[in-house]
Amino acid sequence: MSQHRSLKTAGSVGTKRSVLKRGERIKLLKSRGVWKEGRLPTSLPKTKPD
Repeated sequence: MSQHRSLKTAGSVGTKRSVLKRGERIKLLKSRGVWKEGRLPTSLPKTKPD
């Protein structure tokens, strides 16, 4: 079964995503100095991508 043409993307245009994956959020928190080592990766604070 083929995908409808309206659902196909043109090679991932490169738009900014509004949602980060858990690993990306932890990396961002580390760069901001908010992340503490040994902390569990659950219940992370909300972050906006830069």
